[in-house]
Amino acid sequence: MEKITKDTTLAEIFENSEAKEILAKYNLPCLSCPFAQGEVDKLKIGEVCRMYNIDIKNLLKELKRVYGKKVL
Repeated sequence: MEKITKDTTLAEIFENSEAKEILAKYNLPCLSCPFAQGEVDKLKIGEVCRMYNIDIKNLLKELKRVYGKKVL
């Protein structure tokens, strides 16, 4: 993955088990939602965070550590 932004899809993030652990830490409901599992290639992390009032700024900072990439 080139970089992680609020427009990164859940499918891209789900490819990394350490990143999935970070999402679980933030109680991202999509990890266990059967409906979301069919839509992960379309759902963007920024949209999901907005829907569930998750702090996108801090989440992206933590994901940056996993991927070692610049977060926009």
